Amino acid sequence: MLVIRPIKETDYPALLQMAVGSGIGFTSLPVDEPLLREKLAHSIRSFASDIDHPGDLHYLMVAEDTETGEVVGTSAIDAAVGMASPFYTYHLGKVVHASRSLNVYNVVETLTLTNDYTGVTELCTLFLQESHRQGQNGRLLSKCRFLLMAEHPQRFNDSVIAEMRGVSDEQGRSPFWQWLQDNFFSVDFPTADYLTGVGKKEFIAELMPKYPIYVNLLSKEAQAVIGEVHEKTRPALRLLEAEGFCKHGYVDIFDAGPTVECPLKLIESVKHSFKVIVHVGQPSEAAEEMLLTNARLQEFRACVSQIELDSKKSHAVISKEAAKALEVTDGEQIRIGALRFEQ
Repeated sequence: MLVIRPIKETDYPALLQMAVGSGIGFTSLPVDEPLLREKLAHSIRSFASDIDHPGDLHYLMVAEDTETGEVVGTSAIDAAVGMASPFYTYHLGKVVHASRSLNVYNVVETLTLTNDYTGVTELCTLFLQESHRQGQNGRLLSKCRFLLMAEHPQRFNDSVIAEMRGVSDEQGRSPFWQWLQDNFFSVDFPTADYLTGVGKKEFIAELMPKYPIYVNLLSKEAQAVIGEVHEKTRPALRLLEAEGFCKHGYVDIFDAGPTVECPLKLIESVKHSFKVIVHVGQPSEAAEEMLLTNARLQEFRACVSQIELDSKKSHAVISKEAAKALEVTDGEQIRIGALRFEQ
């Protein structure tokens, strides 16, 4: 069984290993020891904080295999992006060039550099080792964040976003960035990606075009990947779309991957999750496999297990294994959610 819990100091070696394995384009998990250690410490401080509003807080969690004790995945939430350093995105818009006298009417797409998402909550740092990409593990790692937000909504913004990894090849070359590099930068994509990951974003403001970019001036290869996701990111995008997330014309400034967003209250797992009082025992054959979390923050735990609900959905039976994973006992409340929503 996998259990999701807040990261702790002793998880650093596993976090570093996952940073190495995540590859180029995974900006929120750079291979940089000081930064990774600060992310870990920031998360520990965030889970321990006593606040009732969103702020510059980072909730970093890991997936632990209860049989081996191995940390095999990570998942995170930034409560409010852009508070400590600028959060840049491109917005895809339109301008019209028209002349009645010449009977000319042209609609041209543009990319405008913005900080429009400053202060919103971001889902980030989702990574699972290939050895555990099976069953419901991916859904658990992604969806546990929604139940955490449902339990503690005051800690998060009313709007939630997720940046989806854009198109790049195995060597980390991005067609979109290649055009920007050729025309405005002398920095390759892996280097720009790394600099952003370690917080050195000054070059963006210094070198990025200050005015809207006309999309039709980009190379055909760059135009083709605007708003498209990396092939390995498609399952994650489908899961978020099933939760109610959709595109609003914002794309990443490096690889042009789409940003998807949804109001916190309208996320399916937030809307439909609910709390029950648990009894530890043996669920019957009528039990259903669901996402389970305890009702805590600093000692947050989540897992997937069978649960038998009563007719009023106010009480439920869970196994001893699930109770141990969640660190709950008879009579405690847990929050539960569905593993799938139909689009």
